[in-house]
Amino acid sequence: MTERLFFTHDHLTAELEVLSCTPHEGLFAVTLQSTIFHPQGGGQPFDTGWLGDSPVMRVTQEADRVVHYVSQPVATGPVTARVDEQRRTLHSRLHSAGHLIGNAGEALGWMPIKAHHWPGEGKVTFIRGEAAQTMDAEAIQQQINQWIAADHPRHTTLEDGTREVGFGDLPAYACGGTHVQALSELGQVTILALSEKKGALSVRYDITTQQ
Repeated sequence: MTERLFFTHDHLTAELEVLSCTPHEGLFAVTLQSTIFHPQGGGQPFDTGWLGDSPVMRVTQEADRVVHYVSQPVATGPVTARVDEQRRTLHSRLHSAGHLIGNAGEALGWMPIKAHHWPGEGKVTFIRGEAAQTMDAEAIQQQINQWIAADHPRHTTLEDGTREVGFGDLPAYACGGTHVQALSELGQVTILALSEKKGALSVRYDITTQQ
């Protein structure tokens, strides 16, 4: 099993151990004893970066292993890993914004069932709870703006293999993704549109690109 170091820290560089490197469809599949790279999953895209001098092209979860696909072979043994900071930051902001939208919807009696935190495609989908109130874009926008202005810090717990992530005193979610350390790092989150279809309500959102 690959240990996911990003569950407990935000390091973008680390000395890791290469267990294997095998050719795979024009690339090389690398397994590590532990990793700082987030694999695609949980509504979040994969990290990219480097293992030594070899670019990491994509990262996937395969059974209990995280597999890193690189463009050049790497030797077994110690290697310096580096995560692309700009890509990681963007994905962490999008994922964290999705958490806030989930919190805002739950406060109105809606239950989040699915989330997609990809650049340009941000969306959280809810189903109506028994006491669901009317949800509109302006109300969600105002609530999220207030939470960002309050700069609630992230808190993370890891117990019995389950990791939960939340901000301030807002309800936490079981989550394996990456997140900002405090909500001021989000910048501007914009609620784009709400649409309801077949009993599910989707909230589309985006974030302002930081320079």
